Amino acid sequence: MAGTLFLIPNTLGKRDEFDPLPDVIPAGVQQIAARLDYLVAENAKTARAFLKKLGETSPLARPIQQIEIRELNVNTRAEALAALLDPIAGGRDGGLLSEAGVPAVADPGADLVRLAHARGVTVRPLVGPSSILLAVMGSGLNGQSFAFNGYLPVDADERARKLRELEAHSRKARQTQVFIETPYRNAALLEALRQHCAGTTMVSVAVDLTLPTETIVTLPLSAWRPERIALQKRPAIFSLLAA
Repeated sequence: MAGTLFLIPNTLGKRDEFDPLPDVIPAGVQQIAARLDYLVAENAKTARAFLKKLGETSPLARPIQQIEIRELNVNTRAEALAALLDPIAGGRDGGLLSEAGVPAVADPGADLVRLAHARGVTVRPLVGPSSILLAVMGSGLNGQSFAFNGYLPVDADERARKLRELEAHSRKARQTQVFIETPYRNAALLEALRQHCAGTTMVSVAVDLTLPTETIVTLPLSAWRPERIALQKRPAIFSLLAA
């Protein structure tokens, strides 16, 4: 009988002030993660850091050195997925651990989950923080209909074209458009929004979600100024709803 693939959420950022796990990862999820001896993770080093922190509140079933960790990231070839799933298909429970937030959403783990379904492996998603949902919840924009668009183009002209396209679709469908950017380009993205979208379009920016420095600001673009929120090198989620 095949084992179960548990989808294990991670914290959304580093907290120096207090222990993050009890705040954002439920105790039951911690207990399940602590008993696993096989993990598929985006980065083995950060997975071990997660396990070390986990062991402080939920004793691990095995020492960290005895927990098998295999990597799955953007460089993993499609033909390598079967080998990652083999231990679970063979009867061993295992976990898919996100680098931050929940696995398989804006995360390379989705392909492994799809393969698990194809091979008859039970998939069990566990409760944890999703920056996308938290941003939509806190935005005040349309939570009945929204779309996550991932990263926008880096090229300025292509990015401007994509923003106008998202704004037009948002206006027509009354749908919130959600997207992200590399932290050091956040300010440039906000400026591009101000330049290429209508002043009446509502934009929400959520930074450092679940962290002590969490900030969420929602304003029409006509009211946005760079000083409204510090964006430099802070993980951010942008949401847009056109009037």
